[in-house]
Amino acid sequence: MALIADHTITALVQDKPGVLARVASMFSRRGFNISNLVVGHSEKAHLSRMSFDVEGDEWVVEQVTKQLYKLIDVVDVTDISSDSIVVRELALIKVKSSSETRAQIIQTVDIFKADIIDVADDAVIVEVTGDGEKVDPLLKLLEPFGIQEIMRTGRVAMTRGELASGAKKAQLADVDHNAPDTEVVP
Repeated sequence: MALIADHTITALVQDKPGVLARVASMFSRRGFNISNLVVGHSEKAHLSRMSFDVEGDEWVVEQVTKQLYKLIDVVDVTDISSDSIVVRELALIKVKSSSETRAQIIQTVDIFKADIIDVADDAVIVEVTGDGEKVDPLLKLLEPFGIQEIMRTGRVAMTRGELASGAKKAQLADVDHNAPDTEVVP
C-alpha cells in the first residue's frame, strides 16, 4: 500500500502571461489535488518559481513532474519532499480591538514574535511569519478577540544548503525562452 502524503514540488517557469493558468489547468485535467500553490519571481530574470504541495503517493509525484515538463513554459521541476527544507508562510490577521483589549492582543502577538503593523480605533492588523505550527496557534489565541479578516500566503519552501542531495531533479537543456506559448502534446 502506497503512502499518501503532502509532497512539496518546486517548478521554475517562464514569467509570461497564462503560465499559471496552464499549470493549474493541467492539475485539474489530471485530477491532482494541490493543497498549496505559491508563485513569485525567482533569482533569474524572466523566470518565476512555483511551489506546490501535492497530495498523493510517489506515483502521483512522478506523474505531476512528468506532466509539468510537458508544458513548454516549465524550465525545471524538483521534488524537495525528502530534502531538508525551510518552510515559511506569511499571514496578515485583522483582529477587533478596543482600548480594553489592545494590551492583551499585543501581549499575545509578542509571545509569537509577530508584529502589529497597523492600528485603527476598532482593529489591529497582525503580521506573522513562520510554519503552520506557529501561524495556526496564534490564530486560535486571537479568535476570542474577533478575527475580522485573514490573508495567508501559503507555504513557500526552499532546500537548505547549495544543492539538495535527495531532490529528484531533472534539468531541461537549452530552453528556448522565446518559444511559442503552447503545450507539448503527449
